[in-house]
Amino acid sequence: MATYQLDITKEHCPMTFVKTKVELSKLSGGDILEVSLLKGEPLENVPKSAEEQGHEILKVSQVEGDVYQVIIRKK
Repeated sequence: MATYQLDITKEHCPMTFVKTKVELSKLSGGDILEVSLLKGEPLENVPKSAEEQGHEILKVSQVEGDVYQVIIRKK
């Protein structure tokens, strides 16, 4: 199991989940992806879409200001 990071704080929907999905496709099952994103649409859509794809959301936390981190385990 490995941990990877993805910063999509400068992206806008729908590119936020597109980039997350592409990055997840590169990982092996059980790997962790730590996604940095902004409050609002990205924070609402990325975790929901990742779960719909069958992945597990381990944690969602505020880093600072409008920046959040979503930790996803690839299934």
